[in-house]
Amino acid sequence: MTQIVKRGFVPSDEIEFNEENLTLLKKAQKDIYYLINHGYSIDKSVEFVGNHLLFSARQRLALKRGISSYNDIISREKRKILDTYENSTLHIDGLNIIITLEVALSNSTLIKCMDGTLRDLAGLRGTYKLIDKTDTAIDLIGKRLDEMKIRKAIFYLDSPVSNTGRLKSRILEILHKYNFDIEVILIPNADVILNKLDYVVTSDGIILNTCESWINLAYEIVEEELPNTSYIDFEIRF
Repeated sequence: MTQIVKRGFVPSDEIEFNEENLTLLKKAQKDIYYLINHGYSIDKSVEFVGNHLLFSARQRLALKRGISSYNDIISREKRKILDTYENSTLHIDGLNIIITLEVALSNSTLIKCMDGTLRDLAGLRGTYKLIDKTDTAIDLIGKRLDEMKIRKAIFYLDSPVSNTGRLKSRILEILHKYNFDIEVILIPNADVILNKLDYVVTSDGIILNTCESWINLAYEIVEEELPNTSYIDFEIRF
């Protein structure tokens, strides 16, 4: 029998992100957003506000991943591709999107971030294991890419992370049935390549700040295929 694994699940999230604590987090969001827009780093801002409100490490991580500066939000929005997908080649941050979808399928904590992306709180730390939801996550990606009528999808996987060779095999096996070309590249540091490309699929803020253009694919898939998914909503609309 396949073991059921809840990617990114932490039992204390039910308390740390309950209604009362979400109110405090939203208050902290406003303060941190103000600070980073006035030159303070996200790390120092979260530390300062988090210490004042006695936030846990996980609550602070949610704030770090959810909050972006005004300039970063506007810059990312300008380079986001919404509909010109047909016959394009997509460059996909493989672990980034697969883990986010595994977390969504696990009903674990997700964040709707200020830049409109979905981010999870699952720490990779150099290790990755395929779970019972991995195949479903990959197939959800394939289905969406097929609907977009792309020409080719190139997945980039960080080779130092454990089991990326096995993940490469699963991606190729599952996606071969779709009507686009597929390539999976194992590379020491995917970020170094992705942050210079266009048609990038990721929610990684560092990559989003420098890539030529990007697609908010994880969010699109969750909204269309997993509409009952809940998340902490940090998004703001200008």
